[in-house]
Formats: sequence, structure tokens, C-alpha cells
Amino acid sequence: MKLSLGFSPCPNDTFIFDAMIHQKIDTEGLEFDVVYEDVETLNQKAFKADLDITKLSYHAYAYLTENYVLLHSGSALGFGVGPLLICNEPKYLQEGIENLASRIGDLKVGIPGKYTTANFLLSLAFPEALNKVEMKFSEIEPALLNNRIDLGVIIHENRFTYEDKGLLKVIDLGEYWEKLTNCPIPLGGIMIRRELPDEVKQKVNRIIKKSVQFAIKNPLSGLDFIRSHAQEMSTEVMYKHIELYVNKYSVDLEEEGRRAVNIFFGEALKKGVIPPIKQNLFL
Repeated sequence: MKLSLGFSPCPNDTFIFDAMIHQKIDTEGLEFDVVYEDVETLNQKAFKADLDITKLSYHAYAYLTENYVLLHSGSALGFGVGPLLICNEPKYLQEGIENLASRIGDLKVGIPGKYTTANFLLSLAFPEALNKVEMKFSEIEPALLNNRIDLGVIIHENRFTYEDKGLLKVIDLGEYWEKLTNCPIPLGGIMIRRELPDEVKQKVNRIIKKSVQFAIKNPLSGLDFIRSHAQEMSTEVMYKHIELYVNKYSVDLEEEGRRAVNIFFGEALKKGVIPPIKQNLFL
């Protein structure tokens, strides 16, 4: 049986999926037709139900629970891994967070997609930030440097590059979430179509878990594959990226990870950021 599978070309995803798509582990008779896209493009594909299995931001998942269900393995959760709100002008740091919050409605903020968890956290921390510009995550730093936006929310490997470009951190939105909830931040998860047979869904979950475990035990096994999709990153930055986003929650959410996801959706529902959810979130 062949299933379509979408994930990002970022090092954490290519690290996780290398073993299963290159037959380094037993895939129990399943084959995968792989699509590589940034997370917001994958979010949009999921709205059309284009893929059998896909990486999604948790924010987008809130709108897609009718068609998809969350697998236990492959997620990106953690402490100290959240998106950052950054700027190119020191004045935004000097005026303080409270003053910035009072006038952020007048500022143009670059976001890596409407349905990203990054945008969810921005909305939670700065509900007045309504003048948003959607762009690919890799375009936010250049947009700040060219003064096309005032502030930008960065994700992925840009956490490691913004300072080298002279950009400044306004607030770590992940830290904001952690202080608010004392939970790891759910960034992205692996979802599978609900209509697939339960046997297939369980099989895919087992395969992804084995793939993550293989990668953790053999971290250099997928180096060439990871490098071939990385955006001009050094090996050091690639593995910093992997270390940041691949952890025990990627192997299995378990009770702690599921609790974090439930709190994430609970906060979003209280703030009216997402619609009511009628389906069970977890496989």
C-alpha cells in the first residue's frame, strides 16, 4: 500500500523521516510518496485533504480535526523551542513590552502563515497585532532588513541566524507560553486521515516511532539526505536544529505531551482563536 506523506525540508523532519522513506527500518509493507513543503503550504494542502499523512502546525489542526487525527509519534514539542518576535530597530526594545503591546496594532508584523502555531502565539501574547503580513518563514529576516515590515515572527533555523544578521529579539513567544501554562509548546504534529482503516493508522504510528528511534540511535545515518534539503546550513546548525526540535515528545507524546496539546487547545478556545472541536484529538 502506498500513502502520500508530507513534511517540511527542515532538518528535524528529514531527520525523523529518513529511516522510513529510505527503508532503513521495516515499514510493514507500506510505501510513501513524499511531498516536501514548508509547514504553511502543508497546512493549506491539508485543508484540501490532499495528503494521507502530513506534518501540520497544531494551530491548523484545530480546523482540520474532521479529516485528520494526531499520531503519537513525530511531533515537535518542547521547552525553549518556540517562535521569536524580532525586529531591526532597537527602539522597539527600548520602549518595553507593555508600550509595544499598546501600539503594535500600528505596526506591520511578518508571520510565517495564518495557521502556524507562531501566529497563534503572537495572537495570544499580542491580540492587538492585527496588521499581519503572511510570508514564507525564510523571507521574514530579509523583509526586516529591508524595512518592509516592522516586526517579524521567526521559526525553525532562523532562531540560529537572526543575531548574525544584526536583528534583535523582542520576546521569545515560547517562553511566554511556558510561563503562562508551565507546559512545553506544541509546534507541529503528524496527522493521518481519519477515514483510513484503524489498522493502517496504527501501522503508520509504529513506523514513525521506529523511524525516530532509529534516527536518534544513528544520528549521522541521514546526514546526506538532511543536508540535501537544508537551506545552506552548516552541519553544526543542522544538528543544533535537530537537537532543539527532536526529543522525547517526538518519539511518543505520552501523557505529558497529550496534556500540553489539550492545554494548548483549551487556551485557544478560551481566547476564541480556534473553532469548537468535536472530534477526539488523538489516535
